Amino acid sequence: MAFVSVSKASEVPEGSVQTTDVDDREIAVCRADGELYAFENLCTHDDGPLDQGELDGFEIECPRHFARFDVRTGEVRKGPAFLPVETFPVRQNDGEIEVDL
Repeated sequence: MAFVSVSKASEVPEGSVQTTDVDDREIAVCRADGELYAFENLCTHDDGPLDQGELDGFEIECPRHFARFDVRTGEVRKGPAFLPVETFPVRQNDGEIEVDL
């Protein structure tokens, strides 16, 4: 798939997470240390909504069982999850955030 517009860049300030549905998938976009990151909004442990957890630097915490993932790579930083979350290339284009699914 090609890059798809998911949000206006101004709607995702530093330290925030925003979600959107694209082709029946919920995609989360966050801004950490000035950069944009995109990932599937499902904890790999029990499908918890990651956007409802805490974003701390480059880590997002699932609100259900507190698994933590690196938003840059999807890597598990703390269990109980052991599979990474899917991440996606993201770019900013004319004030829009675009994600490559």
